[in-house]
Amino acid sequence: MSIEKINQGDQLSQSADLVNDNIDKLKMLFPEIVTEGRIDFKALQQVLGEELEEEEEYYRFTWAGKSQARREAHKPSTGTLRPAKEESLDWDTTQNMYIEGDNLEVLKLMQKSYAGKIKMIYIDPPYNTGKDFVYKDNYKDNLKNYQEVTGQIDSEGNKTSTNSDSDGRYHSNWLNMMYPRLRLARNLLKDDGVIFMSIDDNELENLKKVGNEIFGEENFVANIIWRGGKRNAAKWISNSHEYMVFFAKNISYISGENVSWKVKKQGLDDIYKYYKELKKEKSNDLNDITAKLKRWFRELPENHPAKDHKHYSNVDKLGIYCFDNISRVGGGKYEIINPNTGNIVTSPSRGWVFGKKDDFWRAYKDGIIEFNDDNQPYLKRYLKNNESQLIDTVIYKDRRASSKLLRKLLGGNLFDFPKDIEVLKFFMSAVTNSNDLILDFFSGSASSAESVMQLNLEDGRNRKHIQVQLPEKTEEKSEAFKSGYKTITEIGKERIRRVVKKIKEGNPEKSKEMDLGFKVFKLDSSNIKSWDGNPENLNESLFDAVGNIKPDRSEEDVLYEILLKYGLDLTLPIEER
Repeated sequence: MSIEKINQGDQLSQSADLVNDNIDKLKMLFPEIVTEGRIDFKALQQVLGEELEEEEEYYRFTWAGKSQARREAHKPSTGTLRPAKEESLDWDTTQNMYIEGDNLEVLKLMQKSYAGKIKMIYIDPPYNTGKDFVYKDNYKDNLKNYQEVTGQIDSEGNKTSTNSDSDGRYHSNWLNMMYPRLRLARNLLKDDGVIFMSIDDNELENLKKVGNEIFGEENFVANIIWRGGKRNAAKWISNSHEYMVFFAKNISYISGENVSWKVKKQGLDDIYKYYKELKKEKSNDLNDITAKLKRWFRELPENHPAKDHKHYSNVDKLGIYCFDNISRVGGGKYEIINPNTGNIVTSPSRGWVFGKKDDFWRAYKDGIIEFNDDNQPYLKRYLKNNESQLIDTVIYKDRRASSKLLRKLLGGNLFDFPKDIEVLKFFMSAVTNSNDLILDFFSGSASSAESVMQLNLEDGRNRKHIQVQLPEKTEEKSEAFKSGYKTITEIGKERIRRVVKKIKEGNPEKSKEMDLGFKVFKLDSSNIKSWDGNPENLNESLFDAVGNIKPDRSEEDVLYEILLKYGLDLTLPIEER
């Protein structure tokens, strides 16, 4: 499509019109409620019967500004995403993206191209701690608001406001920031998609409630507690945890597809490491290895993740195991003879787990059944065959390790409180698979990008990621600013580059098969000139409209705006002719 053929109307210069989309859906469901192109709410009430709430007092979650926040989620964006090849890595081949911009506007622009395509969203939004909000929505012109925050235009005194806890709208301000973003984010999830949201005590209740409204109470999965170590600097009590609120897009669909979210048990690496040391030291002395393994479990700190698997403290030639119940409801009913004593062992009341006697003795010969002194046989359950489990509602990972690793990677303390990549990998491994797309629209230092790459390196899969981050300026007194990083996005992009370099140096062969690049896009006003119909400027407007593309924009800028507005993937291969 040539630039000359681009539609000069407003349709191409805006993102998806979600209001009209919703009206069209209502028309399809209830054609009788439409009269002369408008919704007849009296007719809708008649169709729905008694399902409409008419009482003034009823259960609901509301706050100051909620109506505006809801309308904002449906208002189209007039912006676009401009490619920045010079800041990208492997532009021509990568399917990963790093987008600089206000995530509210970016999420609007993604509605056509990425609706129903994201498998997992992870966000670590600004916690409501009474500090300044960078995400200040005035519901008039968010694109202009974004340009003011990032210093692209004069702010005219419209600076970021302080959200003090003495402000009467302390919680409302935070909710007004979150609501439209979550509303738009839900549209991007696949039917089996999920979202994890990190939060602390200040807004946990409100985030859960707003999540119930947007995703539906039936799609709430869990409130996961992440124990990250004690903070002795606390004023009254040492707060050692934060939360991850977990919602699904459609739990009914997930249930129907028999989806199971399983993760590798925590602490296994430590168990295997010590077991290998014992084998090397004691060779074939299985009794001594077992005794020392039991003692090792007893001496572990209570909060060590391996402690949860202390029942796996027996060792034979096949590995580490625990004793399991050998009966099951509806199992086989038959007598067996204990080969050690010759005594007859009757069937358990529920029956043997093996339906047939031949299967029982076959398992015994394979070494997975053992008889103890009281004639009772036990089934051996080996750790190597049971490394996965359902996600637990409490996980432990010292939060301080993530800061140390990032300091080492970037050569300084450039970002406070980065998220732990091991924790993110833990959840990503449970809910995603090959080719799945993961979105983080509060990207920060790009911890989720590193997590995706490291997880792909470990399991050989090819998940893709999209990072969205406001180019928030770093403080002039900060180490980041002094090191040359003027914005948080510069830190995030550099982190990804250094992780890529590290992976390539440490795993040269594996890295050849991985997508380690990322395309950089930047939020900006539309490439297409808007029509100025003011009679006082009519002559100037007519001459200006001869070319409908802004003079500082390229054909490539226009191309990617067309891809966005027509709902095409921004990472599609482009052939220039």
